[in-house]
Amino acid sequence: MFPRLALLPALLLLSACQTYDLQRDYDTSRDFGAYRSWSWKQPALVYRPDDPRIKSDLTEQRIRQATGQQLDQRGLRPAAASGPADLQVQASLIVENRQDTYTTNYGGGYWGGYWGGYWGGPGYSETRSVDYKVATIQIDMYDGKDGKLVWRGSAEQMMRSAPPSPAEREAAIRETVGKVLSQYPPH
Repeated sequence: MFPRLALLPALLLLSACQTYDLQRDYDTSRDFGAYRSWSWKQPALVYRPDDPRIKSDLTEQRIRQATGQQLDQRGLRPAAASGPADLQVQASLIVENRQDTYTTNYGGGYWGGYWGGYWGGPGYSETRSVDYKVATIQIDMYDGKDGKLVWRGSAEQMMRSAPPSPAEREAAIRETVGKVLSQYPPH
């Protein structure tokens, strides 16, 4: 019973983490200061896997809105309906199943004292596997003239086991998109 209780605080801390694994890559030969306008590349949001439990018009609306707000804060404006955009933007929502394995050792070992030490009795170990989901929001920007990828940013975060409320989803998407686009333009 004790070994199982010892694992509980570690799992609670792991589930409480709100850290992001941020990544970015870009074409160093591009002049990002020349990009002034943007539009959505179709499809605007790609889901991986294409699962109806993940795919949602509401999720797409939240990601599109958060992305538009962040691009506006960085001086990029939506392209006029009749004109071409300097950048084509596409977002991806990627959900993966992952597993971590933890081993805890109990008993055994060496105890030392004033008169010398001795080896303790037999010990044992317990190995546990923890399954969890990781969600990644990735934003790709393509040059409007040649269609080549010029910038990619992503943020990966562990998903909670309990489904969030709509307000929590909106706030999480807004925060994650903000973290991804905090890396744009490259310095």
